[in-house]
Amino acid sequence: MPQQPEAESEFAMRFTSTPRGARLARRLVAHRLDEWGHPYATPSNEALALITAELTANAVLHGHIPGRDFHLRLTPAGNAFRIEVTDTRAEKHFPATPSTPDSTSESGRGLLLITALADDWGVTSRPAALGKTVWVELCVPRYRSQRLPRA
Repeated sequence: MPQQPEAESEFAMRFTSTPRGARLARRLVAHRLDEWGHPYATPSNEALALITAELTANAVLHGHIPGRDFHLRLTPAGNAFRIEVTDTRAEKHFPATPSTPDSTSESGRGLLLITALADDWGVTSRPAALGKTVWVELCVPRYRSQRLPRA
């Protein structure tokens, strides 16, 4: 994986708590991963983009308070990435283990996907402010790009 300059060792941004904000967050994570040497079609980019989509959709659907945004942070650490999504709804808690929805349900599979893809995940409360942070860690193989380094 190419070395990132110190200023680019993390991607963090605030998004509107709307489906459009969640979609933009997923796209920007995929783009940043591509810039960091994990191209769009690689399993690591696809898995991290899917995890981002699930976490941000949950922030919009379950952690939304009108007028408040959600925050996303993507941090590389060696051969792993950590994604954190922070919302402002403290009273909505994640279950310790995801429940299995019935076969006719049209939703409720996001945490099952995260559990299947992630190496670790959890929820931390925000003692200094309202809300919670849902975090996911995923180890990824180093991808050797055939592209020339960007100038």
